[in-house]
Amino acid sequence: MAAKLKVFVTSDGLADYVVAASSRPKALAAWEAHQDLFASGAAHETDDPELMKAALAQPGEVLRRPAKSHLLPAALPKVVKPKGSSKAALRKVEEAEQRLAQVEATQSETAAAIAAEREALDAREAEASEAYEIDRREAERALAKARRNL
Repeated sequence: MAAKLKVFVTSDGLADYVVAASSRPKALAAWEAHQDLFASGAAHETDDPELMKAALAQPGEVLRRPAKSHLLPAALPKVVKPKGSSKAALRKVEEAEQRLAQVEATQSETAAAIAAEREALDAREAEASEAYEIDRREAERALAKARRNL
């Protein structure tokens, strides 16, 4: 057996929102409320015959009318979400991906060049160190020979 529907009303000051639901939590969900509007007194159950007739004709659908008016409520307009992405948005994403690839490639090239320079510098340092050791040994031998000849 289906639950009996009740009609609930809330307002944001500009419009009254009416919904036919089986419970307060379901009314809050229909209004997409993130707090209990009934606890704060911002929402209530109504027995207005015109509101009940309009809301019960479309259960679960939020109806809207200007605040504190006696006009019959109208269904809220449906939000139409765009289907798929636009060509411009897709082009922007593609351009951003290409730019990121360029930046990464440049970084890789720079890192490779720095690594090659470090390797060359290390090789030159090793050669200089080896040459130093050879020159030092020769100078020490010459010094030792000169001291012996004294």
